[in-house]
Amino acid sequence: MRKTALDNPDPGRRGGYRGHDAHPTPPHHHLSLPPARHHSPSSPVLRLLAPPSNWPNPPPFQPPRTAQQRAAIRSLPTVFAAELQSEVGSRRMLRQAGTVAAPVMAGGGRVRFNVGGQVFETTTTTLANAGRDSMFGALLDSSWNVSSSSSGDGAAVAEYFIDRNPACFAVLLDLLRTGSLHVPPHLPEKLLHREALYYGLLDHVRAARWGAFDGDRLRLAASVPGRAPGDGTAIRASPDGGCCVAHGGAVRVYNWMLDERRPVSLDHSQVNDAAYLDAATLLVAARERLGKRDDGGMAAFSAVSGEIRHRFRVAHGRQAKSFTAGALAFDQDASVFASCKGRLNEYGIGVWDRATGEQADFFYEPPGCALGDADKLQWLEGTNALMVATLFPKADNSFIGLLDFRAKNVVWSWSDAGAAASHDDKRVLHAIAMEDERSVCVINQYDDLGFLDLRNGAGGVRWSSRSKLMNRKVPGEESCYPKLATHGGQLFSSMNDSISVFSGPEYVLTSTLRRSHGGAICDFSIGGDRLFALHNEENVFDVWETPPPPII
Repeated sequence: MRKTALDNPDPGRRGGYRGHDAHPTPPHHHLSLPPARHHSPSSPVLRLLAPPSNWPNPPPFQPPRTAQQRAAIRSLPTVFAAELQSEVGSRRMLRQAGTVAAPVMAGGGRVRFNVGGQVFETTTTTLANAGRDSMFGALLDSSWNVSSSSSGDGAAVAEYFIDRNPACFAVLLDLLRTGSLHVPPHLPEKLLHREALYYGLLDHVRAARWGAFDGDRLRLAASVPGRAPGDGTAIRASPDGGCCVAHGGAVRVYNWMLDERRPVSLDHSQVNDAAYLDAATLLVAARERLGKRDDGGMAAFSAVSGEIRHRFRVAHGRQAKSFTAGALAFDQDASVFASCKGRLNEYGIGVWDRATGEQADFFYEPPGCALGDADKLQWLEGTNALMVATLFPKADNSFIGLLDFRAKNVVWSWSDAGAAASHDDKRVLHAIAMEDERSVCVINQYDDLGFLDLRNGAGGVRWSSRSKLMNRKVPGEESCYPKLATHGGQLFSSMNDSISVFSGPEYVLTSTLRRSHGGAICDFSIGGDRLFALHNEENVFDVWETPPPPII
Protein backbone atom coordinates (compact mmCIF):
# COMPACT_ATOMS: atom_id res chain seq x y z
CA MET A 1 0.00 0.00 0.00
CA ARG A 2 1.39 3.39 -0.96
CA LYS A 3 1.05 6.22 1.49
CA THR A 4 1.70 9.89 0.82
CA ALA A 5 1.28 12.48 3.53
CA LEU A 6 0.16 15.80 2.11
CA ASP A 7 -2.39 18.53 2.69
CA ASN A 8 -2.41 19.85 -0.88
CA PRO A 9 -0.71 19.08 -4.19
CA ASP A 10 1.80 21.45 -5.69
CA PRO A 11 -0.01 24.66 -6.73
CA GLY A 12 2.55 25.40 -9.40
CA ARG A 13 2.00 22.26 -11.47
CA ARG A 14 0.18 22.59 -14.78
CA GLY A 15 -3.49 21.76 -14.38
CA GLY A 16 -3.11 21.43 -10.62
CA TYR A 17 -4.88 22.96 -7.67
CA ARG A 18 -4.76 26.75 -7.80
CA GLY A 19 -4.03 28.68 -4.67
CA HIS A 20 -5.34 32.06 -3.51
CA ASP A 21 -3.96 35.57 -3.71
CA ALA A 22 -2.49 36.95 -0.52
CA HIS A 23 -2.53 40.72 -0.22
CA PRO A 24 -2.39 42.87 2.88
CA THR A 25 -5.76 44.19 3.95
CA PRO A 26 -5.62 47.99 4.23
CA PRO A 27 -7.02 49.75 7.29
CA HIS A 28 -10.65 50.87 7.02
CA HIS A 29 -11.23 54.60 6.74
CA HIS A 30 -14.24 56.82 6.21
CA LEU A 31 -13.67 58.28 2.77
CA SER A 32 -14.94 61.35 0.98
CA LEU A 33 -13.73 60.37 -2.47
CA PRO A 34 -10.04 61.40 -2.28
CA PRO A 35 -8.22 62.75 -5.36
CA ALA A 36 -7.34 60.43 -8.19
CA ARG A 37 -3.86 59.03 -8.48
CA HIS A 38 -1.78 59.44 -11.62
CA HIS A 39 -1.26 56.29 -13.63
CA SER A 40 -0.15 55.08 -17.00
CA PRO A 41 -2.91 55.20 -19.64
CA SER A 42 -2.21 51.58 -20.50
CA SER A 43 -2.67 50.26 -16.98
CA PRO A 44 -6.10 48.99 -15.89
CA VAL A 45 -6.71 51.30 -12.94
CA LEU A 46 -9.36 49.08 -11.44
CA ARG A 47 -6.76 46.38 -10.75
CA LEU A 48 -3.28 47.83 -10.87
CA LEU A 49 -3.30 51.23 -9.12
CA ALA A 50 -0.61 51.61 -6.51
CA PRO A 51 -1.91 51.14 -2.95
CA PRO A 52 -2.15 54.13 -0.59
CA SER A 53 1.04 55.09 1.23
CA ASN A 54 -0.43 54.06 4.59
CA TRP A 55 -0.85 50.43 3.57
CA PRO A 56 1.48 47.98 5.33
CA ASN A 57 4.36 46.57 3.31
CA PRO A 58 3.54 43.23 1.65
CA PRO A 59 5.03 40.10 3.15
CA PRO A 60 8.48 39.34 1.72
CA PHE A 61 7.55 35.82 0.67
CA GLN A 62 4.89 35.35 -2.03
CA PRO A 63 3.88 32.04 -3.64
CA PRO A 64 4.91 31.55 -7.27
CA ARG A 65 1.92 31.77 -9.64
CA THR A 66 1.46 31.73 -13.39
CA ALA A 67 -0.71 34.17 -15.32
CA GLN A 68 -3.25 31.37 -15.84
CA GLN A 69 -3.46 30.77 -12.10
CA ARG A 70 -3.90 34.47 -11.34
CA ALA A 71 -6.77 34.66 -13.83
CA ALA A 72 -8.42 31.67 -12.19
CA ILE A 73 -7.99 33.19 -8.74
CA ARG A 74 -9.73 36.40 -9.79
CA SER A 75 -12.69 34.37 -11.07
CA LEU A 76 -13.23 32.58 -7.74
CA PRO A 77 -15.55 34.06 -5.10
CA THR A 78 -13.68 35.60 -2.17
CA VAL A 79 -14.54 33.90 1.11
CA PHE A 80 -13.01 34.60 4.50
CA ALA A 81 -11.15 37.47 2.88
CA ALA A 82 -9.59 38.72 6.11
CA GLU A 83 -7.82 35.40 6.64
CA LEU A 84 -6.79 34.84 3.03
CA GLN A 85 -5.51 38.39 2.54
CA SER A 86 -3.41 38.51 5.68
CA GLU A 87 0.23 37.51 5.86
CA VAL A 88 -0.67 34.74 8.31
CA GLY A 89 -3.32 33.41 5.92
CA SER A 90 -0.86 33.53 3.02
CA ARG A 91 1.73 31.49 4.88
CA ARG A 92 -0.91 29.05 6.12
CA MET A 93 -2.10 28.38 2.59
CA LEU A 94 1.51 27.90 1.47
CA ARG A 95 2.20 25.51 4.30
CA GLN A 96 -0.91 23.52 3.41
CA ALA A 97 -0.01 23.43 -0.29
CA GLY A 98 2.72 20.80 -0.12
CA THR A 99 5.29 20.09 -2.83
CA VAL A 100 4.97 16.28 -2.79
CA ALA A 101 3.98 15.11 -6.26
CA ALA A 102 0.99 12.80 -6.37
CA PRO A 103 1.32 9.57 -8.33
CA VAL A 104 -0.34 9.24 -11.70
CA MET A 105 -3.50 7.17 -11.22
CA ALA A 106 -5.69 5.55 -13.82
CA GLY A 107 -9.35 6.50 -13.98
CA GLY A 108 -11.59 4.29 -11.88
CA GLY A 109 -8.81 3.37 -9.43
CA ARG A 110 -9.54 3.33 -5.72
CA VAL A 111 -8.23 6.10 -3.47
CA ARG A 112 -8.24 6.19 0.31
CA PHE A 113 -8.23 9.36 2.41
CA ASN A 114 -7.49 9.59 6.12
CA VAL A 115 -9.12 12.90 7.04
CA GLY A 116 -8.54 13.91 10.64
CA GLY A 117 -8.34 10.24 11.68
CA GLN A 118 -11.44 9.09 9.76
CA VAL A 119 -10.92 6.91 6.68
CA PHE A 120 -12.82 7.44 3.42
CA GLU A 121 -12.50 5.36 0.27
CA THR A 122 -13.60 6.45 -3.18
CA THR A 123 -12.61 6.21 -6.85
CA THR A 124 -10.76 8.49 -9.22
CA THR A 125 -13.94 8.65 -11.30
CA THR A 126 -15.75 10.31 -8.39
CA LEU A 127 -12.81 12.65 -7.77
CA ALA A 128 -12.84 13.62 -11.45
CA ASN A 129 -16.21 15.31 -10.85
CA ALA A 130 -14.34 17.97 -8.85
CA GLY A 131 -12.64 19.26 -12.01
CA ARG A 132 -9.03 20.03 -12.82
CA ASP A 133 -8.95 23.28 -10.85
CA SER A 134 -9.68 21.55 -7.55
CA MET A 135 -7.34 19.84 -5.11
CA PHE A 136 -8.62 16.43 -6.23
CA GLY A 137 -8.00 17.29 -9.87
CA ALA A 138 -4.38 17.97 -8.97
CA LEU A 139 -4.14 14.64 -7.15
CA LEU A 140 -4.96 12.87 -10.40
CA ASP A 141 -2.09 14.67 -12.15
CA SER A 142 -2.30 16.76 -15.31
CA SER A 143 -2.10 13.65 -17.49
CA TRP A 144 -5.02 11.82 -15.89
CA ASN A 145 -7.51 10.02 -18.11
CA VAL A 146 -10.81 8.95 -16.59
CA SER A 147 -11.54 6.66 -19.50
CA SER A 148 -8.47 4.49 -18.97
CA SER A 149 -8.73 1.04 -17.45
CA SER A 150 -9.33 0.81 -13.74
CA SER A 151 -7.06 -0.98 -11.34
CA GLY A 152 -7.73 -4.68 -10.96
CA ASP A 153 -8.36 -6.67 -7.82
CA GLY A 154 -5.45 -6.70 -5.47
CA ALA A 155 -3.94 -3.49 -6.88
CA ALA A 156 -2.41 -1.08 -4.39
CA VAL A 157 -4.74 1.62 -3.11
CA ALA A 158 -3.23 5.11 -2.86
CA GLU A 159 -3.78 6.61 0.59
CA TYR A 160 -3.48 10.26 1.61
CA PHE A 161 -3.61 11.88 5.00
CA ILE A 162 -5.35 15.28 5.19
CA ASP A 163 -5.47 17.11 8.49
CA ARG A 164 -8.93 18.66 8.01
CA ASN A 165 -12.50 18.31 9.28
CA PRO A 166 -13.86 14.81 8.50
CA ALA A 167 -17.56 15.75 8.82
CA CYS A 168 -17.23 18.39 6.10
CA PHE A 169 -15.18 16.04 3.94
CA ALA A 170 -18.00 13.49 4.10
CA VAL A 171 -20.52 16.10 2.87
CA LEU A 172 -18.26 17.24 0.03
CA LEU A 173 -17.44 13.69 -1.04
CA ASP A 174 -21.16 12.87 -1.13
CA LEU A 175 -21.66 16.00 -3.29
CA LEU A 176 -19.12 14.67 -5.80
CA ARG A 177 -20.77 11.24 -5.79
CA THR A 178 -24.41 12.30 -6.15
CA GLY A 179 -24.40 15.90 -7.34
CA SER A 180 -26.66 16.95 -4.45
CA LEU A 181 -25.79 18.76 -1.23
CA HIS A 182 -27.05 17.37 2.08
CA VAL A 183 -25.79 19.28 5.14
CA PRO A 184 -26.47 17.76 8.58
CA PRO A 185 -28.28 20.12 10.98
CA HIS A 186 -25.34 20.18 13.41
CA LEU A 187 -22.82 21.26 10.74
CA PRO A 188 -22.36 25.06 10.48
CA GLU A 189 -22.55 26.31 6.89
CA LYS A 190 -19.58 28.64 7.35
CA LEU A 191 -17.44 25.69 8.39
CA LEU A 192 -18.54 23.79 5.29
CA HIS A 193 -17.79 26.80 3.07
CA ARG A 194 -14.32 27.12 4.61
CA GLU A 195 -13.56 23.47 3.88
CA ALA A 196 -15.01 23.74 0.37
CA LEU A 197 -12.69 26.68 -0.25
CA TYR A 198 -9.73 24.57 0.89
CA TYR A 199 -10.55 21.76 -1.56
CA GLY A 200 -11.46 24.14 -4.40
CA LEU A 201 -15.12 23.06 -4.38
CA LEU A 202 -16.91 26.34 -3.60
CA ASP A 203 -18.41 26.55 -7.08
CA HIS A 204 -19.82 23.03 -6.66
CA VAL A 205 -21.42 23.98 -3.33
CA ARG A 206 -22.97 27.11 -4.81
CA ALA A 207 -24.31 25.23 -7.84
CA ALA A 208 -25.90 22.64 -5.54
CA ARG A 209 -27.54 25.24 -3.30
CA TRP A 210 -29.56 26.95 -6.01
CA GLY A 211 -30.24 26.40 -9.69
CA ALA A 212 -30.41 28.57 -12.80
CA PHE A 213 -32.63 31.62 -12.37
CA ASP A 214 -36.32 31.15 -13.17
CA GLY A 215 -38.74 33.81 -11.97
CA ASP A 216 -41.65 31.35 -11.80
CA ARG A 217 -39.77 28.95 -9.49
CA LEU A 218 -38.22 31.42 -7.05
CA ARG A 219 -38.39 30.61 -3.35
CA LEU A 220 -37.57 32.85 -0.37
CA ALA A 221 -34.15 31.70 0.85
CA ALA A 222 -33.21 34.34 3.45
CA SER A 223 -34.12 37.70 4.97
CA VAL A 224 -31.25 39.88 6.13
CA PRO A 225 -31.92 42.72 8.61
CA GLY A 226 -30.35 46.10 7.88
CA ARG A 227 -27.70 47.77 9.98
CA ALA A 228 -28.73 51.43 9.54
CA PRO A 229 -32.00 53.22 10.39
CA GLY A 230 -34.25 54.75 7.78
CA ASP A 231 -34.92 53.92 4.15
CA GLY A 232 -32.34 52.42 1.82
CA THR A 233 -31.53 54.10 -1.48
CA ALA A 234 -30.90 51.07 -3.68
CA ILE A 235 -29.95 47.40 -3.69
CA ARG A 236 -27.68 45.90 -6.36
CA ALA A 237 -26.95 42.24 -7.09
CA SER A 238 -23.37 41.11 -7.59
CA PRO A 239 -22.43 38.74 -10.44
CA ASP A 240 -21.25 36.14 -7.90
CA GLY A 241 -24.49 36.03 -5.88
CA GLY A 242 -23.74 38.71 -3.30
CA CYS A 243 -25.24 42.20 -3.12
CA CYS A 244 -24.81 45.72 -1.81
CA VAL A 245 -27.25 48.16 -0.21
CA ALA A 246 -26.80 51.91 -0.68
CA HIS A 247 -27.93 53.70 2.43
CA GLY A 248 -27.35 57.42 3.04
CA GLY A 249 -23.61 58.03 2.86
CA ALA A 250 -22.58 54.36 2.92
CA VAL A 251 -22.82 51.21 0.83
CA ARG A 252 -23.03 47.97 2.79
CA VAL A 253 -21.59 45.00 0.94
CA TYR A 254 -22.50 41.31 1.36
CA ASN A 255 -20.78 38.29 -0.14
CA TRP A 256 -22.68 35.36 -1.65
CA MET A 257 -22.96 33.75 1.80
CA LEU A 258 -24.67 36.99 2.94
CA ASP A 259 -21.84 37.81 5.36
CA GLU A 260 -21.28 41.55 5.60
CA ARG A 261 -17.96 42.86 4.35
CA ARG A 262 -16.35 46.19 5.11
CA PRO A 263 -18.71 48.97 4.00
CA VAL A 264 -17.91 51.78 1.61
CA SER A 265 -18.22 55.06 3.50
CA LEU A 266 -18.40 58.44 1.74
CA ASP A 267 -18.13 60.61 4.86
CA HIS A 268 -21.63 62.18 4.71
CA SER A 269 -21.86 62.45 0.90
CA GLN A 270 -25.22 61.09 -0.27
CA VAL A 271 -25.03 57.93 -2.39
CA ASN A 272 -27.17 58.26 -5.53
CA ASP A 273 -26.44 54.92 -7.20
CA ALA A 274 -24.15 51.89 -7.08
CA ALA A 275 -23.25 49.22 -9.64
CA TYR A 276 -20.97 46.19 -9.82
CA LEU A 277 -18.37 46.55 -12.56
CA ASP A 278 -17.40 42.98 -11.67
CA ALA A 279 -17.64 40.83 -8.55
CA ALA A 280 -14.62 42.57 -6.99
CA THR A 281 -15.23 46.18 -8.08
CA LEU A 282 -18.06 48.46 -7.01
CA LEU A 283 -18.90 51.78 -8.68
CA VAL A 284 -20.49 54.42 -6.44
CA ALA A 285 -22.11 57.68 -7.58
CA ALA A 286 -22.42 60.46 -4.99
CA ARG A 287 -24.04 63.85 -4.63
CA GLU A 288 -21.89 66.96 -4.43
CA ARG A 289 -22.45 68.89 -1.20
CA LEU A 290 -22.97 72.64 -1.21
CA GLY A 291 -19.94 74.56 -0.04
CA LYS A 292 -17.63 71.58 -0.43
CA ARG A 293 -14.96 71.54 -3.08
CA ASP A 294 -13.81 68.34 -4.77
CA ASP A 295 -16.81 66.50 -3.33
CA GLY A 296 -19.32 64.05 -4.81
CA GLY A 297 -18.73 62.46 -8.21
CA MET A 298 -17.98 58.82 -8.92
CA ALA A 299 -15.36 56.34 -7.76
CA ALA A 300 -14.47 52.65 -7.93
CA PHE A 301 -14.08 50.73 -4.68
CA SER A 302 -12.97 47.24 -3.75
CA ALA A 303 -16.04 45.13 -2.98
CA VAL A 304 -13.89 43.09 -0.58
CA SER A 305 -12.04 45.69 1.50
CA GLY A 306 -14.16 48.82 0.88
CA GLU A 307 -11.06 50.80 -0.09
CA ILE A 308 -11.10 53.26 -2.97
CA ARG A 309 -9.40 52.19 -6.20
CA HIS A 310 -9.98 55.10 -8.54
CA ARG A 311 -11.66 58.49 -8.67
CA PHE A 312 -13.33 59.38 -11.98
CA ARG A 313 -12.88 62.98 -13.11
CA VAL A 314 -14.91 65.25 -15.40
CA ALA A 315 -13.22 68.02 -17.39
CA HIS A 316 -14.90 70.82 -19.33
CA GLY A 317 -12.65 72.89 -21.57
CA ARG A 318 -9.65 70.91 -20.25
CA GLN A 319 -10.41 72.03 -16.71
CA ALA A 320 -11.43 69.49 -14.08
CA LYS A 321 -14.79 70.25 -12.48
CA SER A 322 -16.64 68.87 -9.49
CA PHE A 323 -20.02 67.27 -10.22
CA THR A 324 -22.90 65.22 -8.88
CA ALA A 325 -23.10 61.72 -10.33
CA GLY A 326 -26.52 60.10 -10.65
CA ALA A 327 -27.49 56.95 -12.52
CA LEU A 328 -24.75 54.50 -13.59
CA ALA A 329 -24.35 52.05 -16.49
CA PHE A 330 -21.61 50.37 -18.49
CA ASP A 331 -21.32 48.46 -21.75
CA GLN A 332 -19.82 45.03 -22.32
CA ASP A 333 -16.48 46.26 -23.62
CA ALA A 334 -14.85 49.49 -22.61
CA SER A 335 -17.05 52.31 -21.26
CA VAL A 336 -18.61 53.50 -18.01
CA PHE A 337 -21.53 55.98 -18.12
CA ALA A 338 -22.98 58.32 -15.49
CA SER A 339 -25.50 61.15 -15.50
CA CYS A 340 -23.70 64.32 -14.39
CA LYS A 341 -24.69 67.72 -13.01
CA GLY A 342 -22.06 70.45 -12.69
CA ARG A 343 -22.27 73.73 -10.80
CA LEU A 344 -22.29 75.83 -13.97
CA ASN A 345 -25.12 74.04 -15.77
CA GLU A 346 -22.73 71.38 -17.08
CA TYR A 347 -25.47 68.79 -17.47
CA GLY A 348 -25.14 65.62 -19.52
CA ILE A 349 -23.80 62.06 -19.65
CA GLY A 350 -20.15 61.45 -18.83
CA VAL A 351 -18.21 58.59 -20.41
CA TRP A 352 -15.01 57.05 -19.04
CA ASP A 353 -12.65 54.44 -20.41
CA ARG A 354 -13.07 51.26 -18.42
CA ALA A 355 -9.37 50.30 -18.59
CA THR A 356 -7.68 53.62 -17.82
CA GLY A 357 -10.41 55.39 -15.84
CA GLU A 358 -9.91 58.54 -17.91
CA GLN A 359 -12.77 60.60 -19.32
CA ALA A 360 -13.47 59.54 -22.91
CA ASP A 361 -16.45 61.72 -23.84
CA PHE A 362 -19.23 63.96 -22.54
CA PHE A 363 -22.69 64.18 -24.11
CA TYR A 364 -23.98 67.64 -23.23
CA GLU A 365 -27.68 68.01 -22.56
CA PRO A 366 -29.48 69.41 -25.64
CA PRO A 367 -32.58 71.59 -25.28
CA GLY A 368 -35.68 69.60 -24.37
CA CYS A 369 -33.70 66.49 -23.33
CA ALA A 370 -33.20 66.08 -19.58
CA LEU A 371 -29.99 64.08 -19.24
CA GLY A 372 -28.19 65.33 -16.14
CA ASP A 373 -31.05 64.36 -13.81
CA ALA A 374 -31.50 60.89 -15.32
CA ASP A 375 -33.01 58.23 -13.05
CA LYS A 376 -32.06 55.31 -15.30
CA LEU A 377 -29.24 54.54 -17.74
CA GLN A 378 -29.15 51.31 -19.74
CA TRP A 379 -26.75 50.28 -22.48
CA LEU A 380 -28.37 48.55 -25.47
CA GLU A 381 -25.71 46.28 -26.93
CA GLY A 382 -27.52 45.38 -30.15
CA THR A 383 -28.50 48.98 -30.90
CA ASN A 384 -25.14 50.36 -29.73
CA ALA A 385 -26.94 53.19 -27.94
CA LEU A 386 -27.55 54.36 -24.37
CA MET A 387 -31.08 54.63 -23.04
CA VAL A 388 -31.56 57.63 -20.73
CA ALA A 389 -34.73 58.04 -18.66
CA THR A 390 -35.55 61.10 -16.53
CA LEU A 391 -38.85 60.47 -14.79
CA PHE A 392 -41.39 61.85 -12.36
CA PRO A 393 -41.06 62.98 -9.56
CA LYS A 394 -37.44 64.05 -10.21
CA ALA A 395 -38.72 66.00 -13.22
CA ASP A 396 -42.14 67.51 -13.87
CA ASN A 397 -42.17 65.85 -17.28
CA SER A 398 -40.83 62.42 -18.12
CA PHE A 399 -38.22 62.01 -20.87
CA ILE A 400 -36.83 58.81 -22.41
CA GLY A 401 -34.24 58.88 -25.20
CA LEU A 402 -31.59 56.84 -27.01
CA LEU A 403 -28.15 58.45 -27.38
CA ASP A 404 -25.79 57.61 -30.23
CA PHE A 405 -22.33 58.67 -29.06
CA ARG A 406 -20.79 58.11 -32.49
CA ALA A 407 -23.05 60.67 -34.16
CA LYS A 408 -23.50 62.74 -30.97
CA ASN A 409 -27.23 62.66 -31.54
CA VAL A 410 -30.48 61.70 -29.81
CA VAL A 411 -31.72 59.07 -32.27
CA TRP A 412 -35.06 58.38 -30.54
CA SER A 413 -36.99 60.13 -27.80
CA TRP A 414 -40.34 60.30 -26.04
CA SER A 415 -41.71 62.82 -23.55
CA ASP A 416 -45.04 63.52 -21.92
CA ALA A 417 -44.40 67.27 -22.03
CA GLY A 418 -47.32 69.05 -23.64
CA ALA A 419 -49.58 66.01 -23.44
CA ALA A 420 -53.20 66.79 -22.62
CA ALA A 421 -54.03 66.01 -19.00
CA SER A 422 -56.56 63.22 -18.51
CA HIS A 423 -58.65 62.18 -15.56
CA ASP A 424 -56.15 59.34 -14.94
CA ASP A 425 -53.15 61.72 -14.99
CA LYS A 426 -50.78 58.77 -15.46
CA ARG A 427 -47.14 59.49 -14.61
CA VAL A 428 -44.25 57.34 -15.78
CA LEU A 429 -42.24 56.40 -12.68
CA HIS A 430 -39.78 53.84 -14.06
CA ALA A 431 -38.64 52.47 -17.41
CA ILE A 432 -36.53 49.67 -18.80
CA ALA A 433 -35.59 48.59 -22.33
CA MET A 434 -36.76 45.08 -23.11
CA GLU A 435 -34.18 42.43 -23.91
CA ASP A 436 -35.07 42.32 -27.62
CA GLU A 437 -34.34 46.11 -27.72
CA ARG A 438 -37.51 46.72 -29.72
CA SER A 439 -39.50 48.43 -26.98
CA VAL A 440 -39.28 50.18 -23.63
CA CYS A 441 -41.53 49.11 -20.77
CA VAL A 442 -42.80 51.83 -18.40
CA ILE A 443 -44.94 51.79 -15.27
CA ASN A 444 -47.13 54.47 -13.72
CA GLN A 445 -48.37 55.30 -10.22
CA TYR A 446 -51.34 52.95 -10.68
CA ASP A 447 -48.95 50.04 -11.39
CA ASP A 448 -50.12 49.89 -15.00
CA LEU A 449 -47.56 48.60 -17.50
CA GLY A 450 -47.05 50.40 -20.79
CA PHE A 451 -44.82 49.91 -23.83
CA LEU A 452 -43.07 52.34 -26.16
CA ASP A 453 -42.08 51.10 -29.63
CA LEU A 454 -38.44 51.99 -30.34
CA ARG A 455 -39.04 51.47 -34.06
CA ASN A 456 -41.67 54.22 -34.13
CA GLY A 457 -40.50 57.73 -33.31
CA ALA A 458 -43.98 59.22 -33.11
CA GLY A 459 -45.86 56.60 -31.13
CA GLY A 460 -47.20 57.01 -27.63
CA VAL A 461 -47.42 54.67 -24.65
CA ARG A 462 -49.53 51.56 -25.21
CA TRP A 463 -50.89 51.01 -21.72
CA SER A 464 -51.86 47.56 -20.49
CA SER A 465 -53.98 48.21 -17.42
CA ARG A 466 -53.64 45.72 -14.60
CA SER A 467 -54.41 47.92 -11.60
CA LYS A 468 -58.05 46.77 -11.50
CA LEU A 469 -56.93 43.14 -11.41
CA MET A 470 -54.27 43.48 -8.70
CA ASN A 471 -54.50 44.06 -4.97
CA ARG A 472 -54.36 47.77 -4.34
CA LYS A 473 -52.47 49.55 -1.62
CA VAL A 474 -53.71 49.01 1.92
CA PRO A 475 -55.00 52.29 3.46
CA GLY A 476 -52.50 53.81 5.86
CA GLU A 477 -49.58 51.72 4.57
CA GLU A 478 -46.51 53.56 3.32
CA SER A 479 -45.89 52.94 -0.37
CA CYS A 480 -42.85 53.09 -2.66
CA TYR A 481 -42.52 53.90 -6.32
CA PRO A 482 -42.64 50.76 -8.49
CA LYS A 483 -39.51 49.43 -10.23
CA LEU A 484 -38.96 47.26 -13.30
CA ALA A 485 -36.38 44.65 -14.34
CA THR A 486 -35.94 42.03 -17.06
CA HIS A 487 -34.12 38.71 -16.97
CA GLY A 488 -34.17 35.63 -19.16
CA GLY A 489 -37.13 36.81 -21.23
CA GLN A 490 -39.24 37.59 -18.16
CA LEU A 491 -40.43 40.97 -16.90
CA PHE A 492 -40.45 41.83 -13.18
CA SER A 493 -42.37 44.66 -11.52
CA SER A 494 -42.46 45.64 -7.86
CA MET A 495 -45.79 46.81 -6.48
CA ASN A 496 -46.23 47.66 -2.80
CA ASP A 497 -45.01 44.58 -0.86
CA SER A 498 -44.78 42.15 -3.80
CA ILE A 499 -42.99 41.51 -7.09
CA SER A 500 -44.97 40.36 -10.10
CA VAL A 501 -43.44 38.10 -12.77
CA PHE A 502 -44.65 38.33 -16.40
CA SER A 503 -43.74 35.72 -19.00
CA GLY A 504 -44.34 34.89 -22.64
CA PRO A 505 -44.49 37.12 -25.73
CA GLU A 506 -47.52 38.96 -24.32
CA TYR A 507 -46.00 39.24 -20.81
CA VAL A 508 -48.82 37.53 -18.97
CA LEU A 509 -48.72 37.51 -15.16
CA THR A 510 -47.41 34.07 -14.17
CA SER A 511 -46.37 34.37 -10.51
CA THR A 512 -46.09 36.76 -7.56
CA LEU A 513 -43.35 37.00 -4.93
CA ARG A 514 -44.50 38.19 -1.52
CA ARG A 515 -43.39 37.78 2.09
CA SER A 516 -45.59 38.21 5.16
CA HIS A 517 -43.93 41.32 6.60
CA GLY A 518 -41.30 43.96 5.89
CA GLY A 519 -43.40 46.65 4.25
CA ALA A 520 -43.32 47.99 0.72
CA ILE A 521 -40.45 47.12 -1.63
CA CYS A 522 -38.45 50.23 -2.48
CA ASP A 523 -35.97 48.52 -4.85
CA PHE A 524 -34.98 45.11 -6.19
CA SER A 525 -32.18 43.70 -8.33
CA ILE A 526 -31.40 40.45 -10.18
CA GLY A 527 -27.93 38.93 -10.58
CA GLY A 528 -25.85 35.89 -9.72
CA ASP A 529 -28.97 33.70 -10.17
CA ARG A 530 -30.68 35.51 -7.27
CA LEU A 531 -33.30 38.20 -6.78
CA PHE A 532 -32.78 40.71 -3.96
CA ALA A 533 -35.71 42.82 -2.70
CA LEU A 534 -35.19 45.78 -0.34
CA HIS A 535 -38.06 46.69 2.01
CA ASN A 536 -38.44 50.17 3.41
CA GLU A 537 -40.29 49.70 6.73
CA GLU A 538 -38.05 47.25 8.56
CA ASN A 539 -34.86 48.01 6.59
CA VAL A 540 -34.54 44.36 5.57
CA PHE A 541 -33.76 42.70 2.25
CA ASP A 542 -35.01 39.34 1.01
CA VAL A 543 -33.07 36.83 -1.06
CA TRP A 544 -35.01 34.71 -3.57
CA GLU A 545 -33.43 31.66 -5.21
CA THR A 546 -34.46 28.99 -7.70
CA PRO A 547 -34.23 25.50 -6.17
CA PRO A 548 -31.83 23.16 -7.99
CA PRO A 549 -33.51 20.69 -10.34
CA PRO A 550 -34.19 17.26 -8.86
CA ILE A 551 -31.59 14.59 -9.53
CA ILE A 552 -33.23 11.55 -11.09
